[in-house]
Amino acid sequence: MTAQDLASELLANPEIEGLTFSGGEPMLQAAGLASVVRLARLQRQQRQQAPLSVISFTGFTLDQLRRNPAKMPGIADFLGEIDVLIDGLYRAELNDSHGLRGSSNQRIHYLTERLAGAELENKPRQSEIHIGEGYAFLVGVPAPEVLRSFQQALDKAKKDGG
Repeated sequence: MTAQDLASELLANPEIEGLTFSGGEPMLQAAGLASVVRLARLQRQQRQQAPLSVISFTGFTLDQLRRNPAKMPGIADFLGEIDVLIDGLYRAELNDSHGLRGSSNQRIHYLTERLAGAELENKPRQSEIHIGEGYAFLVGVPAPEVLRSFQQALDKAKKDGG
C-alpha cells in the first residue's frame, strides 16, 4: 500500500480528528509514517477540515531518538510531524491507569502546541472494543481490568468455536 493510499484510508471516516501510532515500533517505520502524516494533513487541508493531530508511542526515549537519528531513517522527519510523543518501554507492572501513557515510567512530550491543553497525563482512560464477523479488537489504552476482561472474552470465544 502506498503512503497516499494509507492516508486516504485513514481519513475515510470524516469524523477522524487524529492519528495514533503504536504497537510494533513506529520509529522503525519513521520515514514512511512521516509521509503518511504529511499526505493526510494535506488531504485535510484540501478538504478544508480541521487540522489533524498525531500521537505516537515509542519504546525509545525522546533523548535516544534525538541523539542518534541517523540510526533509523526518517526519525527527524517523523518527530517533526508528531504533536505528542509518549516514550519509554511499556512495563505492565507499572500500569497505574493514569492518563494516556501505558505505564508510569513512560513520559508524555508535547512536541507542538496542537494538543497542549489536552491534559493527557491525568485524563481518564478510554478504550473501545470493536467486534465483527471473525474479528475483535481493542482501541485505546485500557485499564488492566479492561484488558483482562477482553482477553477472557477472546479466550471464551475461541473455546466456544467463535
